[in-house]
Amino acid sequence: MSSSPEYVFTRDYLDNNRINLQHYLVVQLFGYRIHPSIPVKDVSNLRIADVGTGTGIWLTDLADEFPATVQLDGLDISFDAAPPRDWLPPNMSLHHWDIKAEVPEHLVGVYDVVNVRHFVFVLQQSDLKGVLDNLFKLLKPGGYLQWTDFDMSSLRVEKINPDIKVDAQVKLMELFQANDTRLRSAWGASLPSLFAQSGFTNVESDVKDAPPHLAVALHECGLLATEVLARNKAGGNEQMVQQLRQTLAEAAKETREGSVLVFTRLTVVGQKPSQ
Repeated sequence: MSSSPEYVFTRDYLDNNRINLQHYLVVQLFGYRIHPSIPVKDVSNLRIADVGTGTGIWLTDLADEFPATVQLDGLDISFDAAPPRDWLPPNMSLHHWDIKAEVPEHLVGVYDVVNVRHFVFVLQQSDLKGVLDNLFKLLKPGGYLQWTDFDMSSLRVEKINPDIKVDAQVKLMELFQANDTRLRSAWGASLPSLFAQSGFTNVESDVKDAPPHLAVALHECGLLATEVLARNKAGGNEQMVQQLRQTLAEAAKETREGSVLVFTRLTVVGQKPSQ
């Protein structure tokens, strides 16, 4: 993921904590780091990539599940959010690569598993064909792509009872989506069909809505994302910053009273044909 204006967040300690918290909440929601249909057990020579690795949290959390002979590669355009390389697991490497750029020759056809998460805020609909072609190239024949993301079209307010106020939640949703066209992308739900169109086989889709207690945690993680946008000056629009901050405070109060913004999330898995 690239820097501003391509990347709408900040790569500072506040956003790093948001990314790390979101990782653990999403793992709790889905119940796995690697989808159970992907055969990784009892394989000691795997090579696994996390594209748009950010803080590297998916790989560092995964590291203890595999022997040191499994190679873990974080791919990203910036490693400003990642720990110093000396503090990463010894079998983890970092490689500069923009998901929209040509795949470097040394990364073509080398991965058993490629993981992608939360690019709905980064990519436009028009980017997807080229991106999926690139991810396809990263994989060995028979390798698997796993992609977890939001269905932005599912964004909605849920509340304990009809009398709960949601004015700030609705306003926050409108302000958030008005800030950048990527914040209202609607392509997430189409990932399964996009996988098939790009040549992946054995495509599976795991669609999840969080139970209420987890929905609150994910919602408050989303409030943190909005705070990060405000800290990032909302594209230089100071009036937008003030609106976001005021609405955030009101939305936090409404949350405690029993209303949240929720998304449906999905993990899609596809396999590159062996031949």
